[in-house]
This record gives sequence, structure tokens and C-alpha cells, in this order.
Amino acid sequence: MVCVPTVAASGLPGYESVSPFGVFAPAGTPAAIINLLNRDIVRALNQPDAKERVLSMGGEVVANSPAQFAAIIKVEMAKRGKLIKGAGIRDD
Repeated sequence: MVCVPTVAASGLPGYESVSPFGVFAPAGTPAAIINLLNRDIVRALNQPDAKERVLSMGGEVVANSPAQFAAIIKVEMAKRGKLIKGAGIRDD
């Protein structure tokens, strides 16, 4: 067995990297459709075989609401934007 130290143990306390995955719909999709899709996707992700598959790939099934997912995406975009700006990365 090989033990790899955590990022925090390697000298970067507070480091966190999150890669959220989700389903997106076109802007303007009616809320009723979004809610229906969310309900069915959450139901599918919570099936034991689907949940085990995600866990076996190192993921975590969160299955939150569309509003919660949108908030997570907004936070992650802000973090990455700050990182990109701070590193002077440009899209030329």
C-alpha cells in the first residue's frame, strides 16, 4: 500500500478542489421541466447500483436542488476566476 499525503499535510492548509458535475438545461427552460428532470435524476442517482458506481470512481452523490447546484457553480466559477486572474492566465 502506498500512502500519499494530503495536500494540507504537504504544506497547503485549507486547499480544496471541487469538480461539480451536473446536468444543465438551456436558459429559459420552464421550471416545471427543470423540477421534473431533477426529480428523476435524483431518483436515478440514489439507486444503490448508481450510487456505488459513482463512489467507486471517487465521486460523491449529492443530488441537490437546481438552486443549490446553481449556487455551487457560481462559487466555483468565482474561485477559478480569481485563480486565473491571479496567475495572469489569458485567453488569447
